[in-house]
Amino acid sequence: MPSLSTRTLNRTLLQRQLLLDRVAWPVADVVGRLVAMQGQEPDAPYVGLWTRVTGFRHDALSSSLRERRIVRGAHLRTTQHLALADDFRWLRPLLQPRLDRAPMAGLRREIDGVDLAELAAVARRTLAGKTLTRRELGVLLAEHFPDRRPGPLAVSAHFLVAMVHPPPSGLWGRRGPVPCALAEDWIGRDLEQAPSVATLVTRYLAAFGPADVKDVQAWSGLTRLREVVEELRPRLRVHRDEHGRELFDLPEAEPADPELPAPVRFLPAFDNLLLGHADRGRVIADAHRKLVCPGQATVRPTFLVDGFVSGVWAHREGQLLVSPFRELPGGDLDEVTREAGRLAAFLAEDGTPPTVSFDNALVSGGR
Repeated sequence: MPSLSTRTLNRTLLQRQLLLDRVAWPVADVVGRLVAMQGQEPDAPYVGLWTRVTGFRHDALSSSLRERRIVRGAHLRTTQHLALADDFRWLRPLLQPRLDRAPMAGLRREIDGVDLAELAAVARRTLAGKTLTRRELGVLLAEHFPDRRPGPLAVSAHFLVAMVHPPPSGLWGRRGPVPCALAEDWIGRDLEQAPSVATLVTRYLAAFGPADVKDVQAWSGLTRLREVVEELRPRLRVHRDEHGRELFDLPEAEPADPELPAPVRFLPAFDNLLLGHADRGRVIADAHRKLVCPGQATVRPTFLVDGFVSGVWAHREGQLLVSPFRELPGGDLDEVTREAGRLAAFLAEDGTPPTVSFDNALVSGGR
């Protein structure tokens, strides 16, 4: 089989990520297609949906959160994501072993010596049947662990216990205390007891394939998936990229036409388009990675030109600031300007007239 070019992988990924043509799908169908959407920046999923869904309005997501069809909680890569409630029920327990290690990875000095199983049990009892802010949860946990600070106890419990963060958490423009509820209480159903890793792999491939084992691991935060993929091999298509790397895909999935046009698209901070592979060369050049990921676990908002990351953007005081990585030809510049204007209008609050400006400071050291 001929190798897949970088451009073919690019167009295939954009097609599966709904970034070639906006769709007129319900929000729940889009979130399900993507498996999960990064939600550590609460407003980011709204931009991610706006750039994929025709005529998207803020309330389309807000209402799904209020109605408990979509939930916000930690799972992939131990970070906050939005997912369908039905998907959270298998994603969270599947990723729980990785989440169990998170407190000792990031809070070792604060948590060392605490019986984490006991902390999880106390947190579950404390949250049962109620919703508490993270601060309130920490204060109550500190009554059982009086020699520890409330904050690290609450954050550790967030990893150890399957919980979600109900509205107003995750609503557009809302900031403040983070509410916490047991996932099964909020969703109204138990989490799955024996979720399948194979389900995670095939759902990933449907949204991000073709890909190799390292890509699945980078996206999910799980390791040692080689054996799982090898068991699936007879049911998968196998490709190779330009470097001879073996890539797996679903049997019915076809690579996209590399000549498909790719319109300008603006992506929010932390969009999984940029985080879904160990090798990100199919969407961003190595020379630009540090401009997008400058450190401190930051992934900046970006825009695509001809399918590849071509700059970053920021929204400040009603103004959309756009910083291309290179001088854009006239046609591309016009398309970026038009799409930026549409995004600025979507982001505008209180009727503030949206404005767009090009600001090189964003890629020359400014933030």
